[in-house]
Amino acid sequence: MIRKGILKAWASPLSSVQIIGSLSVYLDSIPTSRAIPTAEMVVGRNVAVLFLDPSNFLDAVIIAVWTS
Repeated sequence: MIRKGILKAWASPLSSVQIIGSLSVYLDSIPTSRAIPTAEMVVGRNVAVLFLDPSNFLDAVIIAVWTS
């Protein structure tokens, strides 16, 4: 399952993300794809989060970043 989120913090290679549609849930320590350049990891940008196991929200990875 892929969900859209907003990057809230980034410290290579882990990120904190707020999932769109959930005002109070932040996911911390989410791994970031190494294919994403460091310069693109700007707080406030949109990110695509791939959940490998939908029942385990800690089993996720950021796979894309873009501006709106």
